[in-house]
Amino acid sequence: MAQTQESVTSARETVEPSGEETEFVFFSGKGGVGKSTVSCATATWLADNDYETLLVTTDPAPNLSDIFGQSIGHEVTAIDGIENLSAIEIDPDAAAEEYRQETIEPMRELLGDEEIRTVEEQLNSPCVEEIAAFDNFVDFMDSPAYDIVVFDTAPTGHTIRLMELPSDWNAELEKGGSTCIGPAASMEERKQDYERAIDTLQDGERTSFAFVGKPEDSAVDEIERSAGDLAELGIESQLLILNGYLPESVCEDPFFEGKRADEQVVIERAREEFDADATATYPLQPGEIAGLDLLADVAGVLYDGDEATVDVGAATDADADGAVDFDSMADTDAVVDQLTPGEETEYLFFTGKGGVGKSTVAATAATKLAEAGHETLVVTTDPAAHLEDIFGEPVGHEPTSVGQANLDAARIDQEKALAEYREQVLDHVTEMYEEKDDTEIDVDAAVANIEEELESPCAEEMAALEKFVSYFHEDGYDIVVFDTAPTGHTLRLLELPSDWKGFMDLGSLTKGAAPAKGDQYDEVIETMKDPERSTFAFVMYPEYTPMMEAYRAAADLNDQVGIETSLVVANYLLPEEYGDNAFFANRRAQQAQYLGEIRDRFDAPLMLAPLRRDEPVGLDELSAFGEAVTGLADIPEADAPEVTPS
Repeated sequence: MAQTQESVTSARETVEPSGEETEFVFFSGKGGVGKSTVSCATATWLADNDYETLLVTTDPAPNLSDIFGQSIGHEVTAIDGIENLSAIEIDPDAAAEEYRQETIEPMRELLGDEEIRTVEEQLNSPCVEEIAAFDNFVDFMDSPAYDIVVFDTAPTGHTIRLMELPSDWNAELEKGGSTCIGPAASMEERKQDYERAIDTLQDGERTSFAFVGKPEDSAVDEIERSAGDLAELGIESQLLILNGYLPESVCEDPFFEGKRADEQVVIERAREEFDADATATYPLQPGEIAGLDLLADVAGVLYDGDEATVDVGAATDADADGAVDFDSMADTDAVVDQLTPGEETEYLFFTGKGGVGKSTVAATAATKLAEAGHETLVVTTDPAAHLEDIFGEPVGHEPTSVGQANLDAARIDQEKALAEYREQVLDHVTEMYEEKDDTEIDVDAAVANIEEELESPCAEEMAALEKFVSYFHEDGYDIVVFDTAPTGHTLRLLELPSDWKGFMDLGSLTKGAAPAKGDQYDEVIETMKDPERSTFAFVMYPEYTPMMEAYRAAADLNDQVGIETSLVVANYLLPEEYGDNAFFANRRAQQAQYLGEIRDRFDAPLMLAPLRRDEPVGLDELSAFGEAVTGLADIPEADAPEVTPS
């Protein structure tokens, strides 16, 4: 679909610098929608137009190196073959260590050993990773060496969090004293940086914000919600890019004709409803978008009004002539074994790159487990959760039925989790001081001090962790299914019990104010590591980038947390009975090629899920979809509960 001239002009004006100061453009959206591809294409186009350009990814699971075909990493790196373009993949661990050293070094000549140790304890807070990554982000917003900085951001919910941080940490530093990211007095310069970042983010002349999504109703719904959240922060959205629509020339049967028609309806809806200066589109390619030629094609379509090139012959090196038998690649018995609960409550985690159908697969698995008679709870930890959209029923902070026997659902509501955590800590503090019965202690002042600490952004992370841990103690369920946040943030969540346990053992931050939870954290950590109690399933579609992201994340999960991958889900497999042409033959051959690589890389059973014309919505469609997903239709019936004669 060709862009209108008005749309092309608006898209170009959104990303092209217009003043003398460094300008910024942010690309956001669910993972897996081509956000990084569009960011890379935009940065390449700007560099080719003689703008000194820096491309920065804040995604904890970056793939700029894969797209450009060269190692990038945590240092600013010149991109081969493109003048004026450099890139960096911010590493949260490296950023945190840099932050600690930059904070401590100036103090060594001013403070004694004991005081330095206190600061070092503070800087072991898990919050430091968040603020350190953000400090890197702020540094690049003050880069006079560049005409423009392009940010490839983390998936949507976490981008909103990133945009909130300047205000949150600025308010925390204004209190003075000691914070969990270091002494406030030593951070006055950073406070000024945060104030400047807030002003820059809200300045529409210097900062542009673009969303990337698939041409699907659920994707547009989520983008509209996220754009509303940004608007509340004073940040306006100027561009929407709907990526991966089916080219008309390749849709030759009712299945794909129907999918294309649905996509076009969504595109028209987005153009009418989305409050942005421009809505642009780019078609699905027969292969993956990597390398400078395809990046140039993407940019040419978006910013120059060119017709997209869809080169079927160059899609893959695999044999596209032979039929592909996906069923023969499935490990049905092993999948069933991984999914079937035992005598104790079991935990099933679905994780992976955003946009790979993780929530749908989790909801489908939960539905089939409940149908088999297993008491099932499905929980989403994703800030951009849409379980409610999938079930077609309200999904709240506490487990509630979604209309089927044996099946409850819940989502972590950050505001409610924080309120619960605050109440829990304050009740504990009050009780603790009352038990001491010490007339010299000003209880009201002590409680007020703790209340102030609970305004720290760290408390939000701690509150979400507390709620996550609580689901390991829900009674009455045979299995708890977790629909987790996109990969990088899932790793962060799964590291938190260990990180916070170690930090609280030091006695920092809460200094005894929070109820002791070390034993509970130990129990959760051991449960997650126990393959008899917990199953970790990586969901991906069979393409290079999601496969490699999952592979690296699985290695990190094992190295950092000690958790083995138990299951791999390959989603969106093209049905053999439709798409009888070279375009889809190429894509099937590519999928088969990557399924083979997935089997080689992951020592885990393979669950296969087919592409549907529509995403399943509601219990009936989820149940029907489950019949087509390897292993879900074969989950054995739960034993009927024993009835004691009266």
